[in-house]
This record gives sequence, C-alpha cells and structure tokens, in this order.
Amino acid sequence: MAHFGAPAPRYPPLVLHGPRSIGAAPRILIVDDDPNLLVILAEQLRSDGYDVWTARDGEEALRRLGVSWPDLLIIDMLMPRMDGLTLAREVKARADLPIIVLSAIDTADSKADLLDEVAEDYVTKPYHYPELRARITRVLRRVGDRVPRQRLVLGPNLALELHRREAIVAGKPVQLTPTESRLLYALAANLGQTVTTETLLARGWADTEDADPSYVWVTMRRLRQKVEVDANKPVHLLTVRGIGYRLMGAADAERA
Repeated sequence: MAHFGAPAPRYPPLVLHGPRSIGAAPRILIVDDDPNLLVILAEQLRSDGYDVWTARDGEEALRRLGVSWPDLLIIDMLMPRMDGLTLAREVKARADLPIIVLSAIDTADSKADLLDEVAEDYVTKPYHYPELRARITRVLRRVGDRVPRQRLVLGPNLALELHRREAIVAGKPVQLTPTESRLLYALAANLGQTVTTETLLARGWADTEDADPSYVWVTMRRLRQKVEVDANKPVHLLTVRGIGYRLMGAADAERA
C-alpha cells in the first residue's frame, strides 16, 4: 500500500530536453500498473491523434522522462515501487509538466490535496473516455502559452524559469505555485502586451466554478511581493487599470 504522506525519496536528476518541434502531435505519457488500461487508453488516445508513451510504474516513467519530454502526464496513484504522488513530486521538482491524476481514490480530501500540490486535473476510475479526452484537451489548451526560452531575463533583478516554476529575484531563487506559474506563462507569452483579467482568470482557474476576478487580483498582488524588488513600485508586473495586467522587461518599463 502506498503511503501518500511519506516524504519523497531522492532520485537521480531527470535529463529533460524541452518541448518538441512546433506542430508535432501532443505527446502523453501514461503511468499505470494496469497493463489492460495502458493498452486500451493508449489506443484510444492514438486514435485521436496523440503521440502516446506508457510506463508501468514511477521508476520506468522517470527513465522515459530522461529520454524525452512529454506535453502531459496521466498518472495513477496506487502503483508498486513508486507511488504516483512520489512520481508527481519528482516531476514537478524539475519541470512544470502538466499532470492529470487518473485514480480509483475518490475522496474529496485526496482530490483537493493533489490538485493543490501537483495536479492540473483529477479523473476517477473507471473513467469515461469522452470526459477524459475533454479534460486532456482543456489542460493542454490551458498550458498552451509556452515561452520559447527556458530562461526569460526581464532585467538585472528578475529572470523567470517557468519550466521549473521559479523566479530569480536579485540573484535569489523564489518558488512559484502552479497557479502563479500559469498566470506568468500567459503574461510572458504576450510580453509587453496587456492580458485581460478575464484571460488570466481562464488560465488560472478554468475548472473552478464561480471563479471571481478577485482571484486574479490577489494572485497578482502575491506575485508582486515575490518577483518585484519593491512590490509597492513594480517594474515588471504592471496593472492596466480596468483591463488587466502587463509583463514588462526593465528597459521597456522605463520607456512606458
């Protein structure tokens, strides 16, 4: 039996090579110890045009990740040798790859904890394929704003390494939450341009019922406290009153 609360052991670093060429079919890595599920789900996804890899446990998945970087992982929680939570933590510690949990565990607390810590979505077994396919499409669309460089230098005091969910502020690393990272992805993909509050709300809380613009306001205020040298005099995360927000390089901000 897997113990989800146990500290994750350390494993050798993953050698991630970054996203594949633009226009390639989205690659999905399915990790599950049920060989029948692996075969059936892989066939279903391939018939819908996805490039699918499979692994029967977490250790095999880590080896796969050392060869190539998928666009999405689908991970079971209860697996031998390395449970799904340990695998998800290992992945998220090294790269912000989106994860959908596919599990027979159906308790609300478990779902909430996993969604808060490591997962973009949660589907309960036995799965209904059209629903799972719709969730995959939604997650891939939501994380579609990708910054072409691994490190985005915005000025002498700020660089973003969003693939690691990390900002370098005045030379010191600052960890970002998944939601903060998603908002920064949307802003960085539109560098220097205004991104509306509604767009940021959709990027950060697409599956949250009754999501309110205040979610964006609070998160942006928290982000300023993390990435600006002086949160009261922001240089990079600028408010466009009544519309949204804009991410700026230091030189561009000075000219604005």
